[in-house]
Amino acid sequence: MSRIGKKPIALPKGVSVKIEGNTVTVTGPKGKLDTEVPHGIQVEQQDGHIVALRENDSQAAIHGLTRALVNNAVEGVTRGWTRELEIVGIGYRAEMKGKAIVVFSLGYSHPIEYPLPSGVEVAVDAKQTRLTVSGIDRQKVGQVAAEMRALRPPDPYKNKGVRYLGERLKKKVGKTGAK
Repeated sequence: MSRIGKKPIALPKGVSVKIEGNTVTVTGPKGKLDTEVPHGIQVEQQDGHIVALRENDSQAAIHGLTRALVNNAVEGVTRGWTRELEIVGIGYRAEMKGKAIVVFSLGYSHPIEYPLPSGVEVAVDAKQTRLTVSGIDRQKVGQVAAEMRALRPPDPYKNKGVRYLGERLKKKVGKTGAK
């Protein structure tokens, strides 16, 4: 029984939904997103709400997933999604090269250039140690943030590297042989 799938999605002002076959197109002030609906799930618009309905109980898991994906699209076109990263380490920094490339200096022998996909924007603060990844597609924003973090994941011994803002790390103790 999917509790999430049963919840209706409220449509804010300025958001329009178009349902064609198995595609739901959500248009809002920030842009337009398409969401694919799997077989066996119907999406209907009822008096200012969107409701996901399933044919039978074998689609219970997909029911909740579909509702969540459509809800993420509605949130994205109204408010947008952001993910913040921080860079920790001496000499580690990031800077923008134009509008579509982020250049990272992460302690390697060369700078790393990361090209941004369309629909995703990155803002770097004045100290060059905090990045804000934003866009309307939640999956794209999360994927870009994960790929940036993977360029230099946090080290468990020194806690240096690229991490999500507020990410809690467990620091390991080093060698204990020196007396």
